[in-house]
Amino acid sequence: MRFASLGSGSEGNGLVIQAGKTHLMLDCGFGLADTAKRLARLALAPDDINGIVVTHEHDDHVGGVARFARKHDIPVYLTHGTLMASGVARFKDVEVNIIDSHSLLPVGDIQLQPFPVPHDAREPAQFVFGDGSHSLGVLTDTGVSTAHIETMLSSVDALVLECNHDLDMLMNSAYPFSLKQRIAGRLGHLDNGTASSLLGALPGTRARLQHVLAAHLSRQNNTPALARRALASAMGCDDDWIGVATQDDGFDWRDIR
Repeated sequence: MRFASLGSGSEGNGLVIQAGKTHLMLDCGFGLADTAKRLARLALAPDDINGIVVTHEHDDHVGGVARFARKHDIPVYLTHGTLMASGVARFKDVEVNIIDSHSLLPVGDIQLQPFPVPHDAREPAQFVFGDGSHSLGVLTDTGVSTAHIETMLSSVDALVLECNHDLDMLMNSAYPFSLKQRIAGRLGHLDNGTASSLLGALPGTRARLQHVLAAHLSRQNNTPALARRALASAMGCDDDWIGVATQDDGFDWRDIR
C-alpha cells in the first residue's frame, strides 16, 4: 500500500492512495490539465484512477472533481450532504455513489472507512484507507479533535494530519477578526498545537506509525518548520522525520510496509 499528495492547501487538494490494482483519489481541487500534470509527476495517468472520494463541498476539495470524473469516466464517492451542498447538477453524467459516514465501504482492493468531523460544511467526512493489513488515516478540515476521531485513527500505520496554522501567526495576521474566528473555531481548521495534542493522544499509534505528514498548511499563517516541530514534539522524533504536503508539489509516494 502506498500514498502520495498532488498538493495540499487552500488553493487545491488531492491525495492518491494505491493498494493492489486500485488507485483512489481523495478530493480534487485542481483543473483538468493541472490534475493530469500532477498525476504524471507520480507516474500516473488519469485512466489509472478508479474512483474519487470527496471529503466535503469546499472548492479547494471538490472544485475539479466533477469535470475530471466526467472526462475520464471515474466514479465519485461522497456523502449525501456533500452532494446536496455541491449541487446535484454539477455531477450530471457522473457516476455518483452516496456513502454513509459511519460505514465501511470496499472499493476494489481498498477498504474505505469514513468518519464524520466538525467543519463548516454540510456533511463532511475524513477517511481511513486500508488494504486488510495496513492503513492510512487522513484528517484535515476539522476545527477540533473528538473522541470518535481519535478512535478512528487509533491503529493506523500512516497519518496525514492537518496543521493549518500557527495560532499566534493567525491572530497577529491582517485577516479580519471574523475570519480569524472562523479558522480557529470549532468548525474551522486544526492549528499546530491542537494537531500535536491529537497526535500525542494516540500512544499506541505513535509506536507503529511509519509516516506522519503535515497537511493543509496556510501560506500566510504557518511554516513547514513550525508544523514539523509541533508534530515531532508529539512523536518524540527529529523534526526532519515529519513530512509536509506542500501546495505546489504535495509529496511523493510513501510506502506502508
